[in-house]
Amino acid sequence: MEKQIAVIRGDGIGPEIVEQALRVMDAVAEKYGHTFSYVEADMGGVAIDRWGEALPAAELEKCMTSDSVLLGAVGGPKWDGMPGDKRPEKGLLALRSAMGLYSNNRPARLWPQLAAASPLKPEIVAKGIDFIVVRELIGGVYFGEHRTEEADGELKATDVMSYAEHEIERIGRIAFETAGKRRKKVTSIDKANVLDTSRLWRKVMHRLAQEYPEIQYSDMLVDNAAMQIAKDPSQFDVVVTENMFGDILSDEASMITGSIGMIPSSSLGEGSRGLYEPIHGSAPDIAGQNKANPIGTILAAAMMLKYSFDMDEEAEAVEAAVSRVLDQGLRTGDMMAEGCTLVSCSEMGDAILKAL
Repeated sequence: MEKQIAVIRGDGIGPEIVEQALRVMDAVAEKYGHTFSYVEADMGGVAIDRWGEALPAAELEKCMTSDSVLLGAVGGPKWDGMPGDKRPEKGLLALRSAMGLYSNNRPARLWPQLAAASPLKPEIVAKGIDFIVVRELIGGVYFGEHRTEEADGELKATDVMSYAEHEIERIGRIAFETAGKRRKKVTSIDKANVLDTSRLWRKVMHRLAQEYPEIQYSDMLVDNAAMQIAKDPSQFDVVVTENMFGDILSDEASMITGSIGMIPSSSLGEGSRGLYEPIHGSAPDIAGQNKANPIGTILAAAMMLKYSFDMDEEAEAVEAAVSRVLDQGLRTGDMMAEGCTLVSCSEMGDAILKAL
């Protein structure tokens, strides 16, 4: 099989972690007889520095004509002072919108080798953590109208949150269908006691639930959900929610698993093409020092193999290689523990390649 992958190395530690993921992809291609070709694309701070904007049209076109996109990380303090519409993160929002990627899927899985790294109490961890946050990605307040204006002698800022029924329905279906392949349970998160958008969200989700009688369905307010993820994460299977709530809750979910550096994500829409990335940021404080954890990016590449290329066996081989390396006690600094061996970003890549 031949696939073209657009590669956005991005900012901070992005180039380092993407490099290790590409090494793994090349090893998979060699082992299983595939051909992966890579097209380099600029986005984020590096694109601002080189081209004057976060996602130039020519760089977007590379992504649109590829079979999928692998992304490292974007942003950093160097660009923090720029206007909101010029910041590196705007490139990511524009890419998701242009590709029609409305579903961001973030697994929250505690690898047993890292159980001691979870900040939760051992008795909570012992019950298991294995759920996925299905987050609506191109609607809500992040894509609404934003304005700041002067009124009555002071500045007033307004951000508009809106959702249409079809936007809620399509993300809801992703959640129910995902649950059907897992433990058949969906928890929908909203703020229906306050927000009109959440009341519409709940109405549509209730309607959808009637079409999936085999799926156990429940509603939960977002503030309670934030508490329950810390109190008893084992109760969740598939969590579905709107854009901003999902942004916050998925980061909380990732931290209870021990290291944000271990968590991949996929952004999908219609068709097989997707955007795959780790959920952590650009970590500018350790950029260029060969200290970053590349596993989240490597597992994101494995998700690409599975969800966009239908290479289930190859994806499982990568995941198994990661598990074997963790069994060996190899750890990057973010997940280092007593009795383990500290390795660099490239050394972790070496170990995973050997295990593969």
